[in-house]
Amino acid sequence: MKKTLLALLLLIMVGMCAQADTTAPKREFRGAWLHLIGQSQWAAKNPAQQREYIRQQFDKLQEAGINAVIFQVRPAADAAYISKLEPWSKFLTGKLGQAPNPVWDPLEFAIEEAHKRGMELHAWLNPYRVTTTPNEVLPANHIAKKHPERFFKYDGKLLFDPAYQENRDFICEVVSDILDRYDVDAIHIDDYFYPYPVAGKSIPDDASYAKYGNGMKRADWRRQNVDKLVEQLYTTIKEHKPWVRFGISPFGIWRNKKEDPRGSASNGFTNYDGLYADILLWAKNGWVDYLSPQLYWELDKTVAPSRGLAKWWSENCHGVDVYIGQDLRLTMNTPDNKAGKPNELYSKIKLSRELPNTKGAIWFHGYWLTDNYKGAHDQISQNYYSTLALPPVYGDPKKKPQQVRDIKIVKDKEGETLLEWTAPHNGHKESETDVVRYVVYEFYPGEEQDIEDPQTIIAITPDTAVVLPGVSKGNTYAVTAVDRMNRESAPIYLYNK
Repeated sequence: MKKTLLALLLLIMVGMCAQADTTAPKREFRGAWLHLIGQSQWAAKNPAQQREYIRQQFDKLQEAGINAVIFQVRPAADAAYISKLEPWSKFLTGKLGQAPNPVWDPLEFAIEEAHKRGMELHAWLNPYRVTTTPNEVLPANHIAKKHPERFFKYDGKLLFDPAYQENRDFICEVVSDILDRYDVDAIHIDDYFYPYPVAGKSIPDDASYAKYGNGMKRADWRRQNVDKLVEQLYTTIKEHKPWVRFGISPFGIWRNKKEDPRGSASNGFTNYDGLYADILLWAKNGWVDYLSPQLYWELDKTVAPSRGLAKWWSENCHGVDVYIGQDLRLTMNTPDNKAGKPNELYSKIKLSRELPNTKGAIWFHGYWLTDNYKGAHDQISQNYYSTLALPPVYGDPKKKPQQVRDIKIVKDKEGETLLEWTAPHNGHKESETDVVRYVVYEFYPGEEQDIEDPQTIIAITPDTAVVLPGVSKGNTYAVTAVDRMNRESAPIYLYNK
């Protein structure tokens, strides 16, 4: 009898530990990439259907607990938004340069829909890619048509030559245009710097190297060209809107230890040597706000173990936030025998929550999540992201937004019970301390009124009222204001007598 009781207690304790291992924090970046490139469903829809598709995708992402959508708006020197600088994306309309009919602005709409749901919208751009197929025809007014000497072809695809300052200026002009016209929360670039190498093909940059190389080793010179763009992008963003973050999602290996003692215990392709991207330099110099290394491998893959690589990025990020880029399909397809799990989802989320500089994950791709691939949506929403979370804080933590005022419980015309409050006053000029959303907490009688407990959060919203479905006397409600840097004001409380 005693042995049976002891075994039962041990099972309960193990269950409690397993639950604690994956307890969702109040602050966690929960992102999902939604790409246009290679997604034929976009061009197959008319504008009304595309808008409805965005609503459906964002609804499902919100249900899964996602708090940031990384939405692709510039796949290949094109635009999924109204632009005077680049042509409409063929991935949106089916033909490069062809506007939607009737014209609408997907980026503007996506921002509105994300913010409605209390989520962030990160505008995702590919910096250097121009064409994706060998025989693609560019419009006559395309930048690559006007200045062909500043571009090169590699493996049948056209790319900006990173050596030209004029190209860096143009890419930053595109970003400036987005910042000036859209309320994005971040600018996000992916892993395509110099092109991924193809066997037997060399990058045709002899002309620009002869012009600008200044005797440098070509590999160092190429890295310097990319460094200059990254620094200029960061400076451009902060000059326009200091609260907009700059995120980079690099390939998952910086360098291998065999090539550099600072490198990771891996044996794969690298950013530094293969793509001429020195990610650690950018982090060290403060040119990036977050990194999302693409650890699209199994936890214990021999050449690229994502378990070890996640730890390496956390230890080598120079204090920059790390959000691990996870391949959702591979994660769900791979049994985790060490943990006794049918897939690696549990262990990957657990790992990201244990590492000190790792503050979340971005899932590739979001469509697998919204399609509930092998139950991923169900598992994430029910087991791992079951409580609401705010993204990490940026900027000076001493700065705080103003408190809300006049919190009260009211009945609307339909008879629904609402918790309502008055927004603090934002200035005429946009500022990092502008209030952009609110967090609503509910505490039961006798419960500790701890706003750091995510289980007490019942809403994260841009609105100044929420429906209270089951109001009970004796409950206490609290509301805080959240600014553009995700900093939270002091709470204001209301006791429901």
